[in-house]
Parts: sequence; C-alpha cells; structure tokens
Amino acid sequence: MNDLSKRLFRFSVRVLKLTKQFPNIPEFNIIRYQLAKSASSSGANYEEAQAATSRADFHNKVKISLRETCEANFWLRQLSEIIDNELDLKEIVSLIKESDELKNILGTIALKTKK
Repeated sequence: MNDLSKRLFRFSVRVLKLTKQFPNIPEFNIIRYQLAKSASSSGANYEEAQAATSRADFHNKVKISLRETCEANFWLRQLSEIIDNELDLKEIVSLIKESDELKNILGTIALKTKK
C-alpha cells in the first residue's frame, strides 16, 4: 500500500467515525450517507487503480477517485456551515484540508496520466 492509498484509507475512516456522531435527523442522514459513500469510494477507486490493466484504466480510476474526493469535500464544507459542536467542527475543518490536499494530488496524477 503506497502513501496515497494509506492517506485515502485514513481519510475515509476519519469520515466514517465523524458521521457516527451525527444526530439522527433527515438532514444529517442525507449528509451521512453521501459523505460516507463518497469518502469511502475515493479510496476504493484508487485501490482499484493500483491493479489497473492499462494506463487508460489507471487514469479512469484515478479520475473517479478525484471526483469522489471532490464530492466528499463538498459535503464536508456543507457540514462546516451547519454543525454546532466545536470538537466536530475542528475535525471537519481538518478533513476539509485533507480532502483539498488529496484533490490536488489526485488531480496532478490524473493530468500526468492523461492520454
């Protein structure tokens, strides 16, 4: 497992731990589902890219990972606007920073592997 795989895995675990703390109300249920799905998918697709059968396959999986990371970033930014708990807000801000960094890394990889 390379460093980026580890970071994406750690990112998704942190997101899943955060979402477990959300209140059980419709607005948070939607965000919980979408955020957990996109954060987990970003790492899973990058893992799949590691076993790509071609450069094009690798590029496609990295782009999917990038898109999912962008989506997770969106949900985190939305959460930062509605969350009241200061401890959760601190973790959300940290996750936004991490997702920004992951987006930059994945974007660079996608550009470098473009046809």
